[in-house]
Amino acid sequence: MASRLFVRDAGGVGDTAFGELLRDWRRRRRFSQLDLALEADVSARHVSFVESGRSAPSRAMVLRLAEALEVPPRQQNQLLLAAGLAPAYAERAVTDPGMAAVRAGIDRVLGAYDPYPCLAVNRNWDVLQANSGTAVLLDGVSADLLHTPNALRIALHPDGLAPRIRNLAQWRHHLLSRLRREAGSGGSAQLLAEIESYPGGEDSSTDLGGVAVPLELYRLDGVLLTFISMVTTFGTALDLTAAELSIEAFLPADDATVQALRPASAPV
Repeated sequence: MASRLFVRDAGGVGDTAFGELLRDWRRRRRFSQLDLALEADVSARHVSFVESGRSAPSRAMVLRLAEALEVPPRQQNQLLLAAGLAPAYAERAVTDPGMAAVRAGIDRVLGAYDPYPCLAVNRNWDVLQANSGTAVLLDGVSADLLHTPNALRIALHPDGLAPRIRNLAQWRHHLLSRLRREAGSGGSAQLLAEIESYPGGEDSSTDLGGVAVPLELYRLDGVLLTFISMVTTFGTALDLTAAELSIEAFLPADDATVQALRPASAPV
C-alpha cells in the first residue's frame, strides 16, 4: 500500500561559542567538570581549559566530549561549528535523491504494518508519511490540524483525537514526558509549551500489567480500540534528517482490536 509523503523544511544550526555550549550541555546532564573528564577519559584541567576558551578543542575532542554527554547529532554539529570545525552530519531533505534508500525503507515498514496505524515523523513530530491504516486515527480530526499534520497536535488537541481517547490523562502524560525529555536535549520548548496548554490533565499510572501505557481510542462508530505503540529509528544514520526520523507504529493490544481492524476480505 502506497504511503503519503509530506515535505518539511530543515532547521538551522546555532553559532554559540563552544565553551558556553559545552558548559550548558554539562549542566543539563548534571555533570561536574570532573564527572565529564572521567566519562570522556580526559583530564579535568583540559575540560576546564576548553570551557574557558584557554584551549581550542580538536575535532576528535569535541566528538569525544559530545559522546560522553550523549549530545544528539544536530547539537553535535552545533558544537563543532562553534569550535570552528566542519559539521559531522549532513542534512538533506527527505525528497533528496540521496535519500531514496531511506524513503524506500520507510515505505516498506509502513506497508508491513497495514492495516495497523503507522506513521513517520521528524524531530518536530511533523508527519512525513503515513500508511492507510492511519485513517482510523485521522477520522473526525479537524481539517485545520491535517493541513500541516503534527502527530502531537493531532493526538492531544481538543479538535483532534483527544475527545475520543478514553485514557486521555494517561496518554497525555506519556506523550508529554517524552516531549519534555526531547526538549531537554535540544527539542522544541515552544512545541512543549503549546501541547502543555491543551486541556486533559496528566495521569502517571500505567496499564497492561505495568508493561506499557496503552492508547484507548474510540472509533467514530463507538468501537473501543486499544493500542500499544512502538518506535523505530535509523540507528546508523549519518544524515540529520534520517537520524531524527521516527516510525511510530500502533499495534493491537487485544483480540477485539485485531478483529475490529481486520480487512473485510481477510479470513476470520
